Amino acid sequence: MRYGNIFAYMQDIWSTFVEVGWFSFMFFYVASFIFSWFIFTLIWYWVARDNSDLWWQTQPENHTACILNMYDLVTSYLYSVETQLTIGFGYRVITAQCPSAIVVIMVQVLVGVVISCFWCGVLVYKISMPRQRAKTVTFSENAVISAKQNALCLQIRVANLRKSLLVGSQLYGKLIRTRVTPEGKTIIMEQVNINFMVDAGKDNLFFVCPLTFYHVIDRSSPFFQMAVDILPWQDFELVVFLDGTAESTNFFQHVRTSYIPQEIVWGHKFLPIISRSKQGKYQVDFSNFSRIEPVPTAHCAYCYHDVNCHHHHSADGVDNRGFEAIEMEQTSSTKM
Repeated sequence: MRYGNIFAYMQDIWSTFVEVGWFSFMFFYVASFIFSWFIFTLIWYWVARDNSDLWWQTQPENHTACILNMYDLVTSYLYSVETQLTIGFGYRVITAQCPSAIVVIMVQVLVGVVISCFWCGVLVYKISMPRQRAKTVTFSENAVISAKQNALCLQIRVANLRKSLLVGSQLYGKLIRTRVTPEGKTIIMEQVNINFMVDAGKDNLFFVCPLTFYHVIDRSSPFFQMAVDILPWQDFELVVFLDGTAESTNFFQHVRTSYIPQEIVWGHKFLPIISRSKQGKYQVDFSNFSRIEPVPTAHCAYCYHDVNCHHHHSADGVDNRGFEAIEMEQTSSTKM
């Protein structure tokens, strides 16, 4: 998705600089200081020119310069850098001769402090962004559809890789699709809620080990009208969100991933990854985190709930109970 209004980003300049990449951050950081130094270079050059301090100007007797040893554009730039960074070498010094120079030095010092504080705040916020903590939450590469809890379910697996817990975690999904209504109206990017749950409930999850979330495909589910042969040709994207609070930093975490129809595997389940050692300790085998295996599954949700339908495909075929076998009498000739 692309956004064309660049001015909207500049209205929220703080969020814009927080969200830019590190290369862009360093570019704007350096450019802001160089630009401010150059602007005040011109101002100091104007102050010196107004007081006839430049080398090419004729100076009267008993002349006192506004800034000692500043007589051209280069020395004005050096004095601008020294002032804003509060270096103070002592060679170029302001005098009490020009009130305008006193005002300019106060303004430049304040501007330098504001710029430094702004970029320090952005840097600290970028380093401590919850997005870095969110990288330690991982989702399975595929979603699977198989039977679970006496129902046909869409399942995904989520793991928290850190030992610190996510407090108040909640997982939910959105199905984004384009749909044509019976009246012929096209709804672009329609969002349908997809509710996920675990065996222990769907709120305040205890993320001490990887969890498998499942969505029950019932008649109210948008997946109810899909089948194993038409699912890969559907046009939608399932976006899954995980919200929680980091136990160590108390920062709110928001993690998301998405699955397209080709990433949803029908008739498979996840391999078990939690085992118990001889010492009685639980172990998690992350090598099987995204691995799946085929299981007998109904080819559509309607057939799973309809006992008169055949739930599973077979390479040997199935008997048609409505087919009636009759005997045909063989004849030696055919009449036209």
